[in-house]
Amino acid sequence: MSEITPRPPLPPFTEETARQKVLMAEAAWNTRDPQRVAAAYTPDSVWRNRNEFIQGREQIAEFLTRKWERELDYVLRKDLWAFSGNHIAVRFQYEWHDVEGQWYRSYGNENWEFDEFGYMARREASINDLKIDESERRISGPRPDGDTSGIPLH
Repeated sequence: MSEITPRPPLPPFTEETARQKVLMAEAAWNTRDPQRVAAAYTPDSVWRNRNEFIQGREQIAEFLTRKWERELDYVLRKDLWAFSGNHIAVRFQYEWHDVEGQWYRSYGNENWEFDEFGYMARREASINDLKIDESERRISGPRPDGDTSGIPLH
């Protein structure tokens, strides 16, 4: 049996460690590397993403591969909403365009549950998309080093 390598910060979360976990997740998603992102989840992690139900790292990586083939130039901002014990709630926005060049801003909320080693065991995401003009974009790339600001409400 292989030993599990912890992924700090570990639960129970404080405001500081919850915010750190959120920023780490944002940075990983902004790489658009499905394998890197999937590695942060338990091998049997359960997701609900919009109307899709996904289980396990392999399905997570397959889902993310499809997502980033469709959502071009994807860039994300996450913000801590609430935390308790091994749970974190976030709100987020991301911008992307489709193959025709139509830009979107996607708004959403996620509920996360972590195991004792700091891997995400459950993720539930509700997301809505808004068509925007390219001139309305607010997120131009990954968050600059040291930036821990929140995201606008609209």
